[in-house]
Amino acid sequence: MTLELSAPPGASAGPTVPGATATVPVGAEPARAARRPRRWPVSRHTLTRTLRQSIGLVLVVAIWQLGARGWLGATTPAPTEVVSAGWELIRTGEIWTHLAASGRRVAIGLAVGIAIGAILGAAAGLFKVAEDLVNAPVQVLRMMPAVALVPVFIIWFGIGDSFKIALIIVAPIFPIYLNFLAGIRGVDQKLIEAAESLELTRFELVRYVVLPGALPQIFVGLRQALGIGWLVLVVAEMQTTPVGLGFLMNDAKEYLRTDQIFLVLVIYAILGLITDVAVRMLERRFLSWRNGFEGR
Repeated sequence: MTLELSAPPGASAGPTVPGATATVPVGAEPARAARRPRRWPVSRHTLTRTLRQSIGLVLVVAIWQLGARGWLGATTPAPTEVVSAGWELIRTGEIWTHLAASGRRVAIGLAVGIAIGAILGAAAGLFKVAEDLVNAPVQVLRMMPAVALVPVFIIWFGIGDSFKIALIIVAPIFPIYLNFLAGIRGVDQKLIEAAESLELTRFELVRYVVLPGALPQIFVGLRQALGIGWLVLVVAEMQTTPVGLGFLMNDAKEYLRTDQIFLVLVIYAILGLITDVAVRMLERRFLSWRNGFEGR
């Protein structure tokens, strides 16, 4: 089977025969473009930076391993012993129960606390009246340490999950509030004037100018809030909890299982690091327009 192709008008590729047509087989493929060089899924720059960022953690683990065999003494387990204790809990399946309980408490507490802090911070940043009403109470409550609230919350909510979640809710409100307020008030006034000259509505001004300009500061507050949430979880779960990472640490303390105590500390650190990395990925996604100084 063939396709008939007529010569294009004005072509002068040699003598033509009246009525003659060119035939091209259907299966013939056009000439392929030059093959592009193979692109790796991870750039060399990203790989190099990841390796650099891992050096610090590797050094910490190496010093810990050497110290456990030397000046830290027998009371400090080596990383290999901690890994062995973790594998034992993974094999029995006990660790997943505790992780699920702690993760649920943190997820609920942080979600509610961050939402409250964002609403209060946005209202105070956008409206002077809201700032006058909200700022003083928030600043007073911010000075109260989370540990001091433990007995009060136990009286109010009991010793169940409600007390722990309420304690976690309070913690992220203040960093989110402060950074929302600082981010909104830190937007360049010239940008506001330029947007107003374009006759943008109040909603459009907030959506396209104020919030994008405040995002860098908001992400700083989000990283602080997530870190504080995990710290408060430690305090909350050390108070008569039947399940969770705090229970695992208290149980290990009763039986002098220092390897499990250090295991829980390492788990807390890893979970905090994972949440921080997630926020930094969101920063790269939503702040790709930023062209500030990145270090050399």
